[in-house]
Amino acid sequence: MSSSREDEAGYDRPWSRPGRGRYALTRLSGMLRPNISVYRPEPGRVRVEHDRPVVTRDGTVLRVNVYRPPGDTPVPVILFAHPYGKDDLPRFSASGRPRLSFRYRIMRQPGPMVFSSLTTWEGPDPVWWAGQGYAVVNCDLRGAGTSDGVGSLLSAQEGEDVHDLIEWAGAQPWSSGAVGMLGVSYLALTQWRAASTRPPSLRAIAPWEGFTNAYRGLARPGGVAENGFLRLWDLGLKKVRQTYSFRQESARRPVIDSWYRSLDPDLSAIEVPALVCGSFSDNNLHSRGSFAGFEGIASAERHLYTHRGGKWAVFYDQEARAAQLLFFERHLKGREVPSLPRVRLEVRDRADHVVEVREEETWPLERTRWTPAYLTAGGLAAEPPTAAGSLTFDVRRGGARFGWTVTEDTELTGPMALRLYVAPQDTEDLDLVVGVEKWSGGRFVPFEGSYGYGRDRVATGWQNLALRALDPDLTRPFAPVPACLEREPVPPGEVVPVDIALGASSTLFRAGEQLRLVVAGRWLSPRNPLTGQFPASYKTRTRGRCTVHWGPDRPARLLLPVIPPKA
Repeated sequence: MSSSREDEAGYDRPWSRPGRGRYALTRLSGMLRPNISVYRPEPGRVRVEHDRPVVTRDGTVLRVNVYRPPGDTPVPVILFAHPYGKDDLPRFSASGRPRLSFRYRIMRQPGPMVFSSLTTWEGPDPVWWAGQGYAVVNCDLRGAGTSDGVGSLLSAQEGEDVHDLIEWAGAQPWSSGAVGMLGVSYLALTQWRAASTRPPSLRAIAPWEGFTNAYRGLARPGGVAENGFLRLWDLGLKKVRQTYSFRQESARRPVIDSWYRSLDPDLSAIEVPALVCGSFSDNNLHSRGSFAGFEGIASAERHLYTHRGGKWAVFYDQEARAAQLLFFERHLKGREVPSLPRVRLEVRDRADHVVEVREEETWPLERTRWTPAYLTAGGLAAEPPTAAGSLTFDVRRGGARFGWTVTEDTELTGPMALRLYVAPQDTEDLDLVVGVEKWSGGRFVPFEGSYGYGRDRVATGWQNLALRALDPDLTRPFAPVPACLEREPVPPGEVVPVDIALGASSTLFRAGEQLRLVVAGRWLSPRNPLTGQFPASYKTRTRGRCTVHWGPDRPARLLLPVIPPKA
């Protein structure tokens, strides 16, 4: 690891990054005219049945829309269930232009998207799948759309309901008896929960980006409260009859309790084949849970599909659909087709350039060289510091930066872990937000991020100082997991160690480019919809100062997943 004046430790203003004006113009254009094409299905191409009733084990009636290919031959079923309304479909204006959900306008996509007018938010396109010889069942969850009852988001009850929906679909005369599940985000969450109940008719799942721990994945990563996306989500679910508001419950539950634990699926109970999409571009919401799901399930046949593109643009693109189809042909139709690779790894060096797509056998990669980069006054270094040092910043306005200019092309693939030694000043608690950035030629290199944000960092991590105690059963050296069970405030001026997990990524740093570590006490990006990561927002503390320490007895370091070339 080399050192230069550019690499030296120093003060930083985390959201002062070049190129925002041009980005704002592209965002405004995308809001006015999303790059989405919606087509009407040709007459006779798909048979549609609306509001078919399904009676659950407790007598509640749920309703589904069924889409089938022409003819009476029984076919496999692809099912998805969600609270967003199965009948909330694209509409067309008098001039023939599609009227899309507001979500597509406020959450940008970097590439074009094409789907039919029967496609609901984050769901598979029924017309395309019917054309491949599958029936598609789109389900309103309890309390949503035209279904009866009152729902409870992410609950065990919801898992039982989806279990019953699966068994209903498997028993229909137009069904071959083999049911799979496919969908993005919440449509992935219902897959984890339903698969853990082991419905006999469920043969395969494809959870496309979905967290597996509600506290760490959504509500309070590292104990830091999310209060931006949850507000928007609450607004989008205002018509759903629910026993609770997830946002309100999160606001009054700062630590993990029995309610949070009740929302998480038992991953070890999932044994059906699984195609898991683990995105490097959804660090705020689904990425960590997707990788944890791939690692935690008991399925003998499981595949990880990684990417760093836009969430919905990738889901509907030809390559991803081809992988989904191959997976279901094998497991729902029983065809002798090639198995997908264990891990499909996509490596990028910037947002719009894929360096390589290759097959791997493990996640994290077995040949990873976990390499510490130590904090020093000269930036990040290969050896621990020989002299003590520190840097103090105001948590509301400032931050600290540490750089490392790579001397040869270096691939970093996997999660990162940061060990800091910090002392709060004028306060007993801090919310630390850390990021790893890429700089080239003195300019910030952006990557695709959560909610369609196109100027994200390589990786980001959060940690509340008072909730720094680790879970010894879940923590690994490269992936610290805070227990978040009990607050332990720190007296002002006292130095304590704190471990911060950064999300997984796969990034090539070319010789001469700089890796920059940023440490701050607030969210690292603007929050407005034109230049920021809207709707992401985190309730960080805005008063006090933080001192970051390093030295022989305080070996602060960033653990990097360096990948040597394959033999």
